[in-house]
Amino acid sequence: MTPLALTHFTATSCIGRGLAETLASLTDRRGGLAPCVFETVRLETHVGEVPGVDEVRLAPELARFDSRNNRLALLGLSQDGFIEAVSECAGRLGRRRVGLFLGTSTSGILETEIAYRRRGPSGALPAGFDYAATHNAYALAAFVRRVLAIEGPSAVTCTACSSSAKAFASARRMIEADLIDAAVVGGVDSLCLTTLYGFHSLQLVSRTPCRPFDAARDGISIGEAAAFVLLERHSGATPPGAVLLAGLGESSDAYHMSSPHPEGLGARAAMQQALASASLEPRDIDYINLHGTGTQSNDSAEGHAVSAVFGAHIAASSTKGATGHTLGAAGALEAVFCALALRHGFAPGGVNTSRPDPAVGLDYLRENRRLRLRRALSNSFGFGGSNCALVLERA
Repeated sequence: MTPLALTHFTATSCIGRGLAETLASLTDRRGGLAPCVFETVRLETHVGEVPGVDEVRLAPELARFDSRNNRLALLGLSQDGFIEAVSECAGRLGRRRVGLFLGTSTSGILETEIAYRRRGPSGALPAGFDYAATHNAYALAAFVRRVLAIEGPSAVTCTACSSSAKAFASARRMIEADLIDAAVVGGVDSLCLTTLYGFHSLQLVSRTPCRPFDAARDGISIGEAAAFVLLERHSGATPPGAVLLAGLGESSDAYHMSSPHPEGLGARAAMQQALASASLEPRDIDYINLHGTGTQSNDSAEGHAVSAVFGAHIAASSTKGATGHTLGAAGALEAVFCALALRHGFAPGGVNTSRPDPAVGLDYLRENRRLRLRRALSNSFGFGGSNCALVLERA
């Protein structure tokens, strides 16, 4: 594939609002997980809640979109001059030539959960509840499209935890088809009761902050995040040192509704396709941001897949020990983490992991490693075997 330039990007999660705070947390190895006191949930677990989401206020003309997910989206968009960068791009290329491709898994489901509490005696939902603008998955794109004032094609991908990684693939196809010249790509997922209780019912939630790839790992921690990237065609105008999307791979192994193939066959196929699309060999990758959720089955399967493709000595880590699993936002969030690692020359060590599982057989980083990174690969694997891998490269 022809590389695309990440001309602007931003991220907001429990470890920071915007790139400066995020980078400081990654370099200082600070996690943002805390005991769960979200809404009415009182499970014995830790979550990655973003402070200040409930204080965000939408403009009057956007009031119908008011939901936690859209407030988190606006908080994320407001960092690092991202709105202004998109406005400049749209002014240069035309608003209809800038597309929008986002990922989410639950969108504004919290608003429906709250609405069900407020049903009337007949069971009717409250009159002011606006499903189309809050809970509906496309509500996220409809809201962001208005905030950014862009008019190109837009879509929302919902493939569980690979959602916002696969949004990059949608954007790339639209640019290669010459339907657009640039795209805003990203992911937003916010905390809700269904997710927290749902993963708890599957016995996948850790009581302590999650420990990806640790020998004693016992489950995930749920987080929330908003991350956005402005993708444009790579040209001679792209400055040296810029970060490029050099390759991507997608697969669907459909092995099980909620478990990966034990040998990671789908994950392996996605990584191999990502390398092929970038015309690279495994030895060309310097660092892998693992999907690394902290469950026994995910980390084991991903470890098998990575070892099969790259061998046992490639530098790798999961950043979910710091942020928790941000579900549909994870792909975009961790792509931004990789972009920061490439830009600043380090591979982030995994937070909370004290004894990497020897059975996994990876060079798992527990401390940051200073490296002159040229290329990084980011893995995102979702329920039902929906897998995506991205190759990011420093120009």
